[in-house]
Amino acid sequence: MAIRYPVYKPHFVGKEKEFVNDCLDSTWISSKGKYISLFETGFGEFVGVKHALSVSNGTVALHVALAALGIGPGDEVLVPTFTYIASVNAITYTGATPVFVDSEPEYWQISVEDARRKITPKTKAVMAVHLYGQACDMDAVMELAAEHKLLVVEDCAEAIGSTVNGKHVGTFGDISTFSFFGNKTITTGEGGMVVTNNDELADMVGRLKGQGLARNREYWHDLVGYNYRMTNICAAIGYAQLAGVEPILEKKRQIADWYKEELANLPLGVHSERPGSVHSYWMVSILLSDSRLRDPLRQALALDGIETRPLFYPSHEMEIYRSDISYPIAENVSARGLNLPSYPDLEREDVANIGQSIKRFLLSDGKK
Repeated sequence: MAIRYPVYKPHFVGKEKEFVNDCLDSTWISSKGKYISLFETGFGEFVGVKHALSVSNGTVALHVALAALGIGPGDEVLVPTFTYIASVNAITYTGATPVFVDSEPEYWQISVEDARRKITPKTKAVMAVHLYGQACDMDAVMELAAEHKLLVVEDCAEAIGSTVNGKHVGTFGDISTFSFFGNKTITTGEGGMVVTNNDELADMVGRLKGQGLARNREYWHDLVGYNYRMTNICAAIGYAQLAGVEPILEKKRQIADWYKEELANLPLGVHSERPGSVHSYWMVSILLSDSRLRDPLRQALALDGIETRPLFYPSHEMEIYRSDISYPIAENVSARGLNLPSYPDLEREDVANIGQSIKRFLLSDGKK
């Protein structure tokens, strides 16, 4: 059956075409142009951070952030195994070693207790990944980092709009990153942002993302850098999207509430929201009571034209990072979870239709 409800699609708020056409008319289409600074300034104000530096995607944002911190060969970086693979790959790009950490059972974020057990003399940093829009326990993360003199990187790729005690994620650590891929809360198509309150780190990110250009000498490069810059066209889309970020976040929260109503009293649970935090519901993620129901449910929903996605597989299960160490919470959550359609254009009736398909399977087919 044709897809009636994709798991996600971008939501355009009004001026994307106007701003992109302005880039084309001006001929400023590459990594210079007014929309770069407009988007960086606007996003920095939205997050509440001193410096925001645009890059070409969320993965390179992580790489350049780690590089700016001086992470490299011989270093270890604590990272949850239950995350999108980019979090782990970026550590590997630097030559450092990712050290996997298990998750919290209720909120699915990095387990600070397990992170503490994994610290060695080589541990230089901890990466807090705000998974699926729920924030990590940043008070505990920062306390651990201070105790062991660790750097803190926040991976906020999925957490635009998520807060802890009124502060936006990305403002706690030494340096933080965001993604604007097409399925993110706001999008530039491909794109990312590195944010920090540290002047020296911001300067280093700016130099590294622009081929290591020297500060005061044209076409002179005094360190090995990268071509990680965002285009003015992508920034124009992002700047337009910023105008609608609050309504998008409000709608996504409403969609999550609709799902909670529709799926009440079924053998599953919607991703929990930590007290004191605001979940931005990048995705509406659910956990089934029995992992054996997950794939059959997905197949049944696909027949009804409803696209879903499994939760991320733990990184330690990938051949490239294979580990014999068990991470029981991450393995359990990953095996039982899936993401439901949650794009801003969904309406109450749509969520009711999706909910009816889930109920039909779980209350009949799921028992066969």
